[in-house]
Amino acid sequence: MEKLLAFYTNNISSHQEESEKVKSQLQASSLVRLLVFVGAAIGIYAFMGNAKIIIAIVLLAIVLFIFLVSRHSDLQFKYHKFLALIKINEIEIDVLHRKFHHLPDGKEFSNPTHFYSQDIDLFGKGSFYQYCNRTALDRGSETLAEKFTENKIDNILLKQEAIKELAEKPKWRQEFAAIATLVKAEIPYKNIVHWLQQYKAFMPKAMQHVPTVFSVVTGLLFLFYFLGLVPGLVIGGWFVLGLLLSGLYFKKVSKLASDTSKVQSVFQQYQKLIVEIENQDFSSELLKEKKSKIVQEGKKTSEILHEFSRILGALDQRNNMIFGFLGNGFLLWDIKQAYKIEAWIAANGASVEEWFGVIAFFDAYNSLGNFTFNHPNYVFPILNKDAMVLKGINVAHPLLDPTKCIANDITIDKEQFFIVTGANMAGKSTFLRTVSLQIVLANVGLPVCASSVEYSPIKLITSMRTTDSLTDDESYFFSELKRLKFIVDEIQNDRYFIVLDEILKGTNSTDKAIGSRKFVEKLVASKSTGIIATHDLSLCEAAKELPEIENHYFDAEIIDNELHFDYKFKAGVCKNMNASFLLKKMEIVD
Repeated sequence: MEKLLAFYTNNISSHQEESEKVKSQLQASSLVRLLVFVGAAIGIYAFMGNAKIIIAIVLLAIVLFIFLVSRHSDLQFKYHKFLALIKINEIEIDVLHRKFHHLPDGKEFSNPTHFYSQDIDLFGKGSFYQYCNRTALDRGSETLAEKFTENKIDNILLKQEAIKELAEKPKWRQEFAAIATLVKAEIPYKNIVHWLQQYKAFMPKAMQHVPTVFSVVTGLLFLFYFLGLVPGLVIGGWFVLGLLLSGLYFKKVSKLASDTSKVQSVFQQYQKLIVEIENQDFSSELLKEKKSKIVQEGKKTSEILHEFSRILGALDQRNNMIFGFLGNGFLLWDIKQAYKIEAWIAANGASVEEWFGVIAFFDAYNSLGNFTFNHPNYVFPILNKDAMVLKGINVAHPLLDPTKCIANDITIDKEQFFIVTGANMAGKSTFLRTVSLQIVLANVGLPVCASSVEYSPIKLITSMRTTDSLTDDESYFFSELKRLKFIVDEIQNDRYFIVLDEILKGTNSTDKAIGSRKFVEKLVASKSTGIIATHDLSLCEAAKELPEIENHYFDAEIIDNELHFDYKFKAGVCKNMNASFLLKKMEIVD
């Protein structure tokens, strides 16, 4: 941990120093722009009455001012990127100290009917998603949630390879993340993709070359005017003609400008993210495959996006009243930029969704690489195809304080079931969530909190937190039955690791014991694998008749009138229960 803290602390110091330098440059840039404005005003005043010189001063000032504004924008981006990098490193220091409950928790991805997410605290406050998530983009957050919930067991080695590589590129990951945090989309990315795919062009093809010809004539007229060959009245008439032509499309161009103004910054920032991906060499197959989706023959995707961003920025210049007025009168600016935008959409609009998908993938995988970087002592599961499903040594939950949590060993074979008994608060539920999360992380390709893990990939399904539903007029017991029916149906179609916590809680003890025994027998007959935690000691009798079942327990001891837990996973059946003791201890009963 000390090395990690030193890494992030040094990054903060370095970025703070760089940000101060850029801040000074920004102040100088503002001063230069002011001086240009004042100089132009003085020049106009000094040459009042000399139209040619005044026009030259105005044109020169506009060109220079546009250049300075562009340079100032670049400096602002650089400054804000350094601030983002500082924030990124501060967050990592907080998380290393287990302060992460202020981060996005992904509660929007919660789904009570999912295979396991509700039961293992995958989303919500204090969840694993909140602990691991560092995504900056909405689609990146969605992609990360999809990785955690897709319940797939394919290509695990490729995923591990990709995550390991990103873990070894902390500087690149932070640079990418800092740029991603600066993406401020006024509308969701889905709306942008939909708009591009459904866009209907309005600019006639005949207008492709008209603005260019018009601009050339404008330049010649000014040249002839300065040479004394053309009177100013001709230039004025030409200017009015330009305004009339631009006016024909003013309403439609204004609508286009309104739409594009909302997406311009997104494309500007996404272009920068694409550049980061293009300029980085990757060796893992998965990362190379994703990068290949943005490598175009003959032209980089970053250049294509930059071109679009530049065109959008050019159209946005119409909002500058002086430039918009002169640009449309002399250059047919609106027509020129609108035609370029529509041509770009026709050529590239269909590809944007895939490009956005690549960016979202790297945004999501940055979180996985960051998690791996922050846990150098975690191990990547060694995959096998043996009879053993899971063999973990010193397995622990990643959200528990490593200085306090108790690690356990577990070895469970295919088609084997563990029945786990134990006193209240002895650690049963935590153990179930630990094993469940280990399987999820292993399937995602992440390292797990253990000394060593061997794993035969398997999908996960759980039933640990059934709730009733007043909205659906549904009892707790019926909700639980629906969940068990869901499990029974699913195991007919695929192979799952099943984790259950106190099944049939919603009925009486005798009925529960009979029903639980029959359900366990059905699971064993289906050749499933899993763990069931229960307080019903009679269920442990199944181990005498079914060789696939093993009994395990978590113990509690009463020493000097105080409860003591060792939180160790042991073979056998629990003999010490503590409900009565706790009732008396808390003076609830005599």
